[in-house]
Amino acid sequence: MAEPKYYGTGRRKTAVAKVWLVPGQGKIMINKRDAKSYFGRRVLEVMVEQPLHQTGTVGKYDVIASVRGGGISGQAGAVRHGIARALLKVDPEYRIPLKRAGFLTRDPRVKERRKYGLKKARKAPQFSKR
Repeated sequence: MAEPKYYGTGRRKTAVAKVWLVPGQGKIMINKRDAKSYFGRRVLEVMVEQPLHQTGTVGKYDVIASVRGGGISGQAGAVRHGIARALLKVDPEYRIPLKRAGFLTRDPRVKERRKYGLKKARKAPQFSKR
């Protein structure tokens, strides 16, 4: 019989992550690369592992993620969101600790679009009296 795969979609800023949890030794692969080599920053690796630590499932599942869009920080947030959503499919009891930690809420902060007549989203041109 085939081993179960649990899927979750994670989003953050403009990054979207497709995440699969497969029973295994706890390896984290992102875009066919190890998380350590993909992110290059320990802070982002820790961020991705947070839902697993919260639910006590570190070392029980291999994480396979496919991420597109955004920068590495947004991608790490998207993977974390995807892992949390996939863990819900593993066991609905994980909902309480994941929700309390804020891992199930999509972070809605996205860069605001630029408006005409302004230099940036809100920055106006310098006022000139003459």
